[in-house]
Amino acid sequence: MVNFGIEFVPKDLYWKTTFYAMQAEKLGFDYVWVTDHFNNRNVYVSLALISAHTNKIRLGPGVTNPYLIHPIMTAQAVASLNEVAPGRVVCGLGVGDKTTLNMVNVQQTKPLSTIGETVKVIRELTSGKSLEHKGEIFAISGARFAFRVANPIPIFIGAQGPKMLMLAAEIGDGVLINASHPKDIETASASIKEGLAKAGKKAGDVEVAAYTSFSTDEDAKKAMKAVLPVVGYIVAGCPEVVLQKHGISVEAAKKIRDAIAQMNWKEAFSQVTPEMIEAFSICGTPDACIEKIDRLLKIGVTQFVAGSPIGANMCKSIDIIGKEVLPHFKKG
Repeated sequence: MVNFGIEFVPKDLYWKTTFYAMQAEKLGFDYVWVTDHFNNRNVYVSLALISAHTNKIRLGPGVTNPYLIHPIMTAQAVASLNEVAPGRVVCGLGVGDKTTLNMVNVQQTKPLSTIGETVKVIRELTSGKSLEHKGEIFAISGARFAFRVANPIPIFIGAQGPKMLMLAAEIGDGVLINASHPKDIETASASIKEGLAKAGKKAGDVEVAAYTSFSTDEDAKKAMKAVLPVVGYIVAGCPEVVLQKHGISVEAAKKIRDAIAQMNWKEAFSQVTPEMIEAFSICGTPDACIEKIDRLLKIGVTQFVAGSPIGANMCKSIDIIGKEVLPHFKKG
């Protein structure tokens, strides 16, 4: 049976994000992922509050990065959260968002080595070991927690490129594929299979999640309007090779990127086409979303994550997913 996750961006007041998570748990979601960007509220404060007001839903950062946050501090944070919500905590890692990292002059150097070492550091520290690590990126001597972590914390790795996808499958407990279209999921699946083979793992050993930009409403036009800004940002930052795969011109992407740079939001988002929405989101009525999700599951996705914006109205859209979309898959 497929798992369903939901992503929250902690830009709202803490009580709102917590309420949304409580609603998601009540409606049958399996995971809550909370984004980690310095310009929003703190991810672990958000997760701690969510954990205190929920009972069974799994939760974690989705995703944090080792460029702004040292792996030791991430290990400490998820281990501490695990005491509040034992057995429910997961850790989502990635290389971070280039736009926000550029704001603080932080470069995404040597991403494969950085993520690989980060996974090792978090695993060893949360397993109670005294850590001696001299790597290409991090050097740690004699680090150890003064408290016990009761159970292993699964690590999910966010990935898009083939090498990172392979690494995620090789060393991770889960892969968060930042994609919405079957073409991109199919390409990612091939890389994941290579990583599994390299590690001697079977397909079921690693959870494969499609981490999508999602928007649903009974009114398809409202769903589309809500997703326009998110898709606009995705297109603006998309590699040329990905744009070409979906038949989107580099010139069209540049127009959106230039308008965003000038903070001309109206111009930027008016350039987003239905083709772009189809390529980079799951969007539409509940029935349309069910059909699109089903296509991804047939490729091998085992967790579907409904990411930002969720819909025109957060509470209403969570309700729609929980009552109209999830039952289609949870009942087989």
